[in-house]
Amino acid sequence: CEAGVNRLHPENLGQVAADVQLPPYRREELRPGILHLGLGAFHRAHQAVFTEHAIAASGGDWGIIGVSMRSNRVARQLRPQENLYSLMCEYADGYRLQVIGALIETLVAPLELDRVVSALADPVIRVVTLTITEKGYCLAADGRSLDAVSPDISDDLADPLHPSSATGILALGLKQRLACGGAPLTVVSCDNLSGNSAVLKRVLQEYLRRSFPEVLSWLDSSVAFPCSMVDRIVPSMTEDKQALQSGRLGLEDLGAVGTEPFSQWI
Repeated sequence: CEAGVNRLHPENLGQVAADVQLPPYRREELRPGILHLGLGAFHRAHQAVFTEHAIAASGGDWGIIGVSMRSNRVARQLRPQENLYSLMCEYADGYRLQVIGALIETLVAPLELDRVVSALADPVIRVVTLTITEKGYCLAADGRSLDAVSPDISDDLADPLHPSSATGILALGLKQRLACGGAPLTVVSCDNLSGNSAVLKRVLQEYLRRSFPEVLSWLDSSVAFPCSMVDRIVPSMTEDKQALQSGRLGLEDLGAVGTEPFSQWI
C-alpha cells in the first residue's frame, strides 16, 4: 500500500467512501455453508455475489470457503483483508461499488489439501460449487468420459490419498464425508460446459470406480448434481483499474474485481 493509504479490512470499513455499499448483515455471524473450487475473479463477481444478495435478503449461515486450485495469488490478496473485496459494476453513466462479505475463508489446494478435504467432509458444508473451466474436468476426446491417462488423473489414481485434480480432490473429500456420517451434499458446476454437473458426476463415478468404489452407492443416493448455466463478463484486473477502484473505495483493495451489470445463473 502507498504511505497513508489503509488496506481494506473489517476494522477499516468506516473509512470507505459514502456511496459504497457494505454488507448489510453481521458478517461475524456467518458460518461455512458453501465450498467453492476455483477461486478466481469470475466466482467473486458471480456466485459469491448471488450468495451475498441471498444472505442480505434472508439471512442464513451460507458463508463461502473458497479454494484456489493452483496458485496462492488470490489467498495472498485476500487473507490480509480477512477475505473482504470490492466489486465495481460499471454502467454507461456511472458505477456501483460494493464490498462483498460472503467469502469467509480462502484455501490453497496444493498447500492445504488436508483442510480442503476436511471441509468437504464437514456436514456444515451443504453445497459445493465449481468454476474450474472445461480443462479442469479432465475429459477424454469424447467430451463425456474421464481421461484416465491424462497426467493429472493418472497421477491421482496412482496415489488417490494425495490428489491434485479437482476430480481427485472431490473424490477424496466424498470418501471422507461418507466416513464422517455421509451427510447429503449438492455439487453444482458453474462452467459453460453442456450438461456440466451431469458430466462431472459421470467423471467422478469413473474415478471412484478406480479409487474408492465403496463411495459409489452413497454418491447415487445422497449427492445431487444439478446442472447450471452462468453468464457475466468479468474483465481482467489491471494495476490501473485496481488503483482506480481502490481510489473510489477509499481503501487499498488488492483483491478488487470489476464487472458489467448483466448477471445470470440458471
